[in-house]
Amino acid sequence: MKKYTLTIVSIVSIAATLLWLFGLGWTLQDQFSATKKMEQPKVKTESSTAKKQEGTLTIFALGDSLTRGTGDADGKGYTGYLTDRLKDKTNQDINLLNTAIKGETSRGLLKQLQQSEIQRQTKQADVIVMTIGGNDLFQQGAALESLDMNAINGKKQIYLNNVKKIYSQLRELNKDAVIYHVGLYNPFSNMPDASTTSSIVRDWNFQSAETAAGYENIVYVPTFDLFQLQVENYLYTDQFHPNTEGYKLIAERVASLINFEQEEKKS
Repeated sequence: MKKYTLTIVSIVSIAATLLWLFGLGWTLQDQFSATKKMEQPKVKTESSTAKKQEGTLTIFALGDSLTRGTGDADGKGYTGYLTDRLKDKTNQDINLLNTAIKGETSRGLLKQLQQSEIQRQTKQADVIVMTIGGNDLFQQGAALESLDMNAINGKKQIYLNNVKKIYSQLRELNKDAVIYHVGLYNPFSNMPDASTTSSIVRDWNFQSAETAAGYENIVYVPTFDLFQLQVENYLYTDQFHPNTEGYKLIAERVASLINFEQEEKKS
């Protein structure tokens, strides 16, 4: 009787053990499945985010106070008016990322491009717009007031070397986005020595445009002609930065170039 009882107990114990092991197997399988399910949404989220951006034009703006919009009564600058015009003309969603810094120089922009967040935003861009070089040349008016050509030419060479590095880094980070480098105008064209200062600005623009031409999909956008004949009508009260109307002129020109490039892609 005792042996019979022990046998039954043994059978029950074995059965319980098997049930426990079976249950453990299901539990581990459920946990593994749950873990896989937790991992999968991350992939789906990334892909769904990418799909949402397919119909959106992402513009990455960087550079100095002109891209920042200093002097515009509405605080939009040419990038804001550019966005408005592109929306009106294309009915496309526009995502504008503006990282411009007032007073930025080519050397400062080169350092900014080392930042991981700036690099991330560069990679996401469909279009890149920037203004740089004005602070290298003008130095808040000091350079053109003294008109020391040796000093100006020396700064120009430093600037051009920096611009080459900026172009190379942007292109390395993003091989597809068209880069629009907005050129310089002469805010001193209605002052004494206007012919000399205009000649200096034109030379900087020419050298910059030549540099841009050596890179794929980099467009140097002229603005000199927009301000030259009626500069007093398009400058802010500081007589240096554009006012609202001046920024709108720049925005219209850049928008026309971007629209042309977008149409070319479609055809």
